[in-house]
Amino acid sequence: MLTLARCLLVLAAFTSLTFPVLAASSPLCQPEPKESPAKERAWNEAIARLPSLARSLPSRPDAALLMPVEGVRVAQVANTWNAARPGGLRHAGQDIFARRGTPVRSATRGVVWRIGSSERGGRWVYVLGAGGRRYYYAHLDGVAAGLREGQAVTTSTLLGTVGDSGEAETTPPHLHFAVFDRYDPAGPCRFPALDPLPLLRDRPARAD
Repeated sequence: MLTLARCLLVLAAFTSLTFPVLAASSPLCQPEPKESPAKERAWNEAIARLPSLARSLPSRPDAALLMPVEGVRVAQVANTWNAARPGGLRHAGQDIFARRGTPVRSATRGVVWRIGSSERGGRWVYVLGAGGRRYYYAHLDGVAAGLREGQAVTTSTLLGTVGDSGEAETTPPHLHFAVFDRYDPAGPCRFPALDPLPLLRDRPARAD
């Protein structure tokens, strides 16, 4: 049996130990692709709308996100966050591979912020979620019929289907899923990327 004196000695020894503090990974900032004046104007207008859209959502970001690609488990995602990409860029997201046409659903509740296409991302959808975070679904084969900007979404809302549009044409079909932190006008970039993988959780099987 430990005496009180021995317990105090053990406690003192333990509290004298130092443990390394693991710093949270910093958001990844990258140069934005050059756009035409019209497209850049559209982006500026969309960013200006963020504060008003965010007021309808909770102020704290979601601590967990549902797997956006139907039928894929989180354990199947190979971690390619921050991997080198051509042009000196880094991979600011995770690639989730699945058959072409596999449903892509919103990983969180929120509002459709933007729908569009680009040379790099192909067909894409942005959803604005709690805490001002923006969720990017890219390389879609197609956007869901009837989906519109400003529409409220839940985790069951169909956003589109897995494809290989944009710069993914030379790869197997997959969803490029990215998370961008809240826009801060004083921040280092407009799209500070966060690693989605630690936030992802398996989606419950649908009871169809």
